[in-house]
Amino acid sequence: MTMGFGMRHVPALLVLLFSCIGVAGASSGDVDARILEAMQSRDVPGMAIAIVKDGEVIHAKGYGVRALGSQARVDADTIFPTGSTGKAVTAAALAILVDDGKLGWDDKVIDHLPDFRMHDAWVTREMTVRDLLLHRSGLGLGAGDLLFIPRTSRSRVDIVKALRHIEPATSFRSGYAYDNILYIVAGELVTQVSGQPWETFVRERVFAPLGMATAVSDENDRFANDNRVQPHARLDPRLRGLGGQQVLPEREGLGQVGAPAGGLSWSANDFARWMQVQLALGVVPGAGGRRLWSEANAREMWTPQVTMPIRPFPAPISDITPQFSGYGLGWGVQDYRGVKVVQHGGAVFGVLAFVVLVPEHNLGISLQINSEDVEVMRGIGYELLDHYLGFEPRDWVAAFSEWNQARLAGGLAALEGMGKAARRATRPSLPAAGYAGEYVDAWYGPITITAQGSGLRIDFRQTPNMVGTLTHWQYDTFRADWDDASIEPAYVTFALDAEGKVARITMKAVSPVADFSYDYHDLSFEPAG
Repeated sequence: MTMGFGMRHVPALLVLLFSCIGVAGASSGDVDARILEAMQSRDVPGMAIAIVKDGEVIHAKGYGVRALGSQARVDADTIFPTGSTGKAVTAAALAILVDDGKLGWDDKVIDHLPDFRMHDAWVTREMTVRDLLLHRSGLGLGAGDLLFIPRTSRSRVDIVKALRHIEPATSFRSGYAYDNILYIVAGELVTQVSGQPWETFVRERVFAPLGMATAVSDENDRFANDNRVQPHARLDPRLRGLGGQQVLPEREGLGQVGAPAGGLSWSANDFARWMQVQLALGVVPGAGGRRLWSEANAREMWTPQVTMPIRPFPAPISDITPQFSGYGLGWGVQDYRGVKVVQHGGAVFGVLAFVVLVPEHNLGISLQINSEDVEVMRGIGYELLDHYLGFEPRDWVAAFSEWNQARLAGGLAALEGMGKAARRATRPSLPAAGYAGEYVDAWYGPITITAQGSGLRIDFRQTPNMVGTLTHWQYDTFRADWDDASIEPAYVTFALDAEGKVARITMKAVSPVADFSYDYHDLSFEPAG
């Protein structure tokens, strides 16, 4: 795949380009040109950027279009899904309840959610409110995400009840592994403790006091706003991330049940307001000192409480490998070139977000794009950081593009190597009807496999429209290609018992660079009944 590398002479221009950003209300055609050039290098349809400095919003603007083929422009009020950057809102909701005296960070979760259970009874008894937010529960990376990704018919209560069937990958509090499912539990905790749905609590206790006029906690409100972006991705059949941009189905993503983990939407203007209250340690800007949460809880949320492993970044981005990295309550805390930053990324299929706060410089930067081209979003973000922190300018878009090109090329090579080396010219052990049936996994639930002529179809029954065709691969392994091409293909392997009947079904993603939320490898289906 050929990837753009941005403007080749950008480093020599950055001082000039960014010199106009620094006075409240200032704008720069040169800065806009730089951003648009970076977007064009990767055919990014739309983007929005907000910058807060010393308590003032100095930049909030949209670029490009809301959807390919549309003339509707992105502006500062266009809403984007914000992905996991919204985890900090769920943490803030709990902080408000802590300040209200309705719970404590170290309260046991089961004392407030009687139906809460982890796989291990001891962990169930010991899990605290704080633990829900710190990715140290012992669950594996992305464990349980297929309960609600790419969508689900389940409720949050159903998610809480399914949690007890997910086996841990490590011991409790022994290390860091990012998860979404416990933030859904945290959202249900907000509901039970406050007496309001999480959506209502966030809208009334966070968005309204901050004047976040476009922010929505309910996806139906997002779809009711015409000024919203459409998601886009590159869906080459060989590997996601290759090929040209395509518009994705708009209702792709976490769905409402996953909103506390990453289902909010808002605009650049509202991202600026969110950064203002964060940098003010809970004080609402322009509200006469009114607080949303206490300074003590503001600092608690920013305090790293679990160590995140540091893996050196590869060239050409190796020199921004952090020296320390930890996770607080809804925020990652690390250094950027020796300067402490509080940050978080967000990804809902087809849309990305990134927010970074630099407390000692009273600086906040947010970026949102309606595609999966992380190199443009992160590249522009780091160029802005370098400007405000006084570092030598660098074309980070080019650096991240080179890194991503190498990542995708490596994934494609691995995929092609697997196909050539591993595949055997074999026949399945059974006729198609022999594999058909109802199967169930302890935590996911039911799937149905049906025979259609000599072929097979698979249906993940609690994931609407997650239906696909099984094509024989080798032995008793088939490849699942979904009718919705935005869902990652998977290998489906049938294990037979001594009588030649299906005893178990396991799965794994076909792509070696598939998003971790496609945790097929955690599934183990057995015949229902």
